[in-house]
Amino acid sequence: MIRIQAEPFDTAAELAALRAGRSDIGACVSFTGSVRDHTGAEKIGQLTLEHYPGMTESALAQIAENAASRFGLNGAVIIHRVGALAPGEDIVLVIAAAAHRDAAFEGARFMIDTLKTDAPFWKKETGPSGDTWVDPRAEDDAARDRWRKE
Repeated sequence: MIRIQAEPFDTAAELAALRAGRSDIGACVSFTGSVRDHTGAEKIGQLTLEHYPGMTESALAQIAENAASRFGLNGAVIIHRVGALAPGEDIVLVIAAAAHRDAAFEGARFMIDTLKTDAPFWKKETGPSGDTWVDPRAEDDAARDRWRKE
């Protein structure tokens, strides 16, 4: 399940929906990312996320499909928020469900590492110095590249 939305999500409800009526899921691993209140020394008052409708959903679906195929997942959820978000608000949810824990852990890590670089989102931070578009981070590229070597 892939969704892009402005509204907050409920992690427990998403997990329950994924598991409902299923007996093939022995492990679920979730990752919830939240908006930080700073970048380096500068405080952030707001993070605004934009995306390219259609293209972004397609990229997220491909990431989930790759994770399911690579790790034998029985289910995957990626929910990413867009619009203006305040520090402390949840921004992304990834859930990987599998028969066993190792696959669920690896699947969740793969999805978050990959979507950070391969899904077309644009982030703008608003702070005391004004608005700044966020550049890609070398750390995110390195996390993604780790999966390409395995």
